[in-house]
Amino acid sequence: MRIRIVDAFTDRPFSGNPAGVVLLDTFPDDAWLQNVALEVNHAETAFAHLLPEGGDANWALRWFTPATEVAMCGHATLATAHVLHTTGAHEGPVRFATLSGVLIATPHEDGSITLDFPTAPLTPVEVPDGVAEALGAEPLTAFDTGPNIGDLVVEVADEKTVLGLAPDHKALARYSERGIIATARAEDPSRGYDFVSRCFFPNVGIDEDPVTGSAHTALAPYWSERLGRPDLTGLQASPRSGLVRTQLRGDRTLLTGRAVTVIEGELRA
Repeated sequence: MRIRIVDAFTDRPFSGNPAGVVLLDTFPDDAWLQNVALEVNHAETAFAHLLPEGGDANWALRWFTPATEVAMCGHATLATAHVLHTTGAHEGPVRFATLSGVLIATPHEDGSITLDFPTAPLTPVEVPDGVAEALGAEPLTAFDTGPNIGDLVVEVADEKTVLGLAPDHKALARYSERGIIATARAEDPSRGYDFVSRCFFPNVGIDEDPVTGSAHTALAPYWSERLGRPDLTGLQASPRSGLVRTQLRGDRTLLTGRAVTVIEGELRA
């Protein structure tokens, strides 16, 4: 079977967030899926297979980090949709059956793809004791993101603070199910983005995720309320970096980005 490495939320190789993508006839046992994800050793590897016609979805889709299966992943969904469309395996919008319900990916003529994801519910919480020390910055606010995301969103003082974070990843692991999303308003929106973020997910084996689509289902409502606009662009300021265009539509959030296939090979295991 073919295996591909796709850089998502970017139009250039070696940037954005890399994901493994494997198209299957059916899902093998979970141990095999986990072993492949560990072998690929990127933030997520996506596994998909075609479903019978007439149902709510066209393809079944699952995501695995090197350590565990996750309930939602934006960049690996974008990568999978990119593979389906560039290889001719699927034309037009594709509906994925996932642990987070049916997720739709719609391709556009300019090569970008829009994902239709559930908006994360944001619940304000007190900043837990020790988060500031573990993160290396004092949070201004903190929000729980609900079960699908499993993160703690914290706003810090400014963009420079986000860029300069050097957290204690082991210490961060105690404060949420998946990890911490640190964010701030963009210093200069004329650069093409409205807010910045970095994502640290030690509990699923990812110290820092390069570009996280699922995190933007929480960042979109957070910043749309503060900036007074439903359509925004976020820069995830990891070393690889990437842009995510967000459109808040009530209980759904649209995430738009591009993807590039960097590696294609044969999986023999």
